[in-house]
Amino acid sequence: MIPTVSASGLTLRFGGTRALDDVSVRLAEGVTGLLGPNGAGKTTLLRVLATAVPADRGSFTVLGHDPGTTAGRLDVRRALGYLPQTPGFHQDFSAFEFVDYVAILKELTDRTARHREVRRVLEAVDLSDVRGKRIKRLSGGMRQRVALAAALVGDPGFLVLDEPTVGLDPEQRMRFRELIAQAGEGRTVLLSTHQTEDVAMLCHRVIVMAGGRIRFEGTPAELTDRAAGRVWSSTERDPAARAGWRTGTGAFRNVGDPPEGADLLEPTLEDGYLLTLDGETAEVAA
Repeated sequence: MIPTVSASGLTLRFGGTRALDDVSVRLAEGVTGLLGPNGAGKTTLLRVLATAVPADRGSFTVLGHDPGTTAGRLDVRRALGYLPQTPGFHQDFSAFEFVDYVAILKELTDRTARHREVRRVLEAVDLSDVRGKRIKRLSGGMRQRVALAAALVGDPGFLVLDEPTVGLDPEQRMRFRELIAQAGEGRTVLLSTHQTEDVAMLCHRVIVMAGGRIRFEGTPAELTDRAAGRVWSSTERDPAARAGWRTGTGAFRNVGDPPEGADLLEPTLEDGYLLTLDGETAEVAA
C-alpha cells in the first residue's frame, strides 16, 4: 500500500478532553471508512487532516505536502476536497453559483475555465438539470450532491467526507454510494459514517475509533471476522450477550460469547464493529 496520506502521533485536546490521542494512520487510493460512536474523535480527525484545525502534537502529509509550513498547508488545501458534516450553504445561491463560489475560493481565476469545471462537477453528480435552481428549493439529497460537487472542484487527490449520507432516504443513499464509489477511483477518499452498511458496500479499508484512539484498522472482511463464532440465535434475548435484539423473524440475534451448543449465525461487519468497541458507547447503525 503506497500511502497518499500519512499521519503520526496526532494529539489534540479541547479543554480537559483529549479528542485525538496519539492517532497514526496511513491512507491509500480508494475509499477508507471511518466508524465510531459519537464523541469518538472522527470529525476532529477529519478537520485536522483537512487543515481546518491544527493538532497540538504530531504530524501528517498529504500527497507529499507537509501542512506544518505555510506553503505546505496551501499545497494540501489545493489537493483537498472537503465535505463537512454541515455544509455552509448560501441558501439564495443557485447550485451553479454556490459551486462557482467554492471554485473561486480554490483559486480557479479564469472565468471560462472555472465555469467549465463547475459544469463538469455538477454533471458528475447528476445535477446539470437543476444547476440554476436555488439551493433552498432543493431536496436534502440534492443539497448533499451540491456539496459533493463543490468538494470535487479541481479534481482533488484527497477527498474528505463527513457523514455524507446522514438524513438521506434509502434511494438517495444508494445514489450517493454510487457517487462515492466513483470518486474513489484514482483518488483517496476518507469517509466518516455511522452507517456500517455504507462501509460494507463501499470501503476497501475501515478504521474504528473510540475515545480519540484507533481501535481497529484493516479490511471490512477482517473487521467482520472479529465476530466469527460470536453471533447466535435464540428464542429470547440471552442475558450474557453483549448486545441482542429481536429480528423480523421473531428470533433474537445475540452478539458476545455464546453458550455451549448455541445456534451460530453468519457475522456481519456491524457485529465485528460492536465487539471491537466492547465497553465503549456505540450506536447500532441502521
